[in-house]
Amino acid sequence: MSWVKRVQGFDDLTAIIKRRKEMELKTERIDIPEGCNVIFGQTHFIKTVEDLFEIIVGAVPGAKFGIGFCEASGHCLVRGEGNDEALKEAAIKNAFKIGAGHTFIILLRDAFPINILNAIKMCQEVCHIFCATANPVEVILAQSEQGKGVLGVIDGSSPKGIEKEDGIAWRKDLLRKFKYKL
Repeated sequence: MSWVKRVQGFDDLTAIIKRRKEMELKTERIDIPEGCNVIFGQTHFIKTVEDLFEIIVGAVPGAKFGIGFCEASGHCLVRGEGNDEALKEAAIKNAFKIGAGHTFIILLRDAFPINILNAIKMCQEVCHIFCATANPVEVILAQSEQGKGVLGVIDGSSPKGIEKEDGIAWRKDLLRKFKYKL
């Protein structure tokens, strides 16, 4: 081991290894209420919660939704908005459980992410959308002494096979039932 100490930067390497030991990887499941979709993303500014509210109301006036936003500095609170109290409360609880700075969760009912996703991506503060889905979602988190960060998401289940002709027909029929295709 004495030869390792002679390597330039050994103390720096030791500090890096020590920090790595202090990081924990974990997953948190997003609790999605029945009949809802979720949009999970990251932003950089406290006013995003109000901007997202305005975007959703403007894009789909009849949509019911709740937003939870994790503030990453200052008071470090979970901020919430929405036009449905139950969805707002569920979004806030999910955001608090995930606890990663500047992340947001939108729980959406009576609308689909496709109806608002481009408008959300165009919001000046939004940096990244991790997922937009009705599937079960697990958020992969790294926790350090400083806080939590999102590494990615597990959206739904792994594939069980490869699409064949009957699957193609089913998919095309479904899109027409949703009125996304003629």
